[in-house]
Amino acid sequence: QLQLVESGGGLVQPGGSLRLSCTASGFAINYYGIGWFRQAPGKEREGVSCISGSGSDIDYGDSVKGRFTISRDNAKNTVYLQMNSLKPEDVGIYYCAAAAIYGGDVCYVGGPENYNYWGQGTPVTVSS
Repeated sequence: QLQLVESGGGLVQPGGSLRLSCTASGFAINYYGIGWFRQAPGKEREGVSCISGSGSDIDYGDSVKGRFTISRDNAKNTVYLQMNSLKPEDVGIYYCAAAAIYGGDVCYVGGPENYNYWGQGTPVTVSS
């Protein structure tokens, strides 16, 4: 059974940091691009970041550039999203997803329809 499980969400003050994890089971992530998306209440799903299967291409949404960093550990079948300098507008449910089409040297964070498998999400709240 192919599965993605997110963890690491929680409540943090503005300016704080969180590290999200996305662990896959049932398939090897090095054959897939992995993306992070988020959805705030009342808003559409937004692409946050992605990393290609080879790890050679990384893409970030404009709102998180310079603050978030994506990385992968193929040995642990896990992708991480380090989130620094968090802002209230970063609040939402964070989902990771796997895309076979991005299993090579390219990924694109703006196309959620290209992602085949999705996790259940982990909530992030930024509030003082």
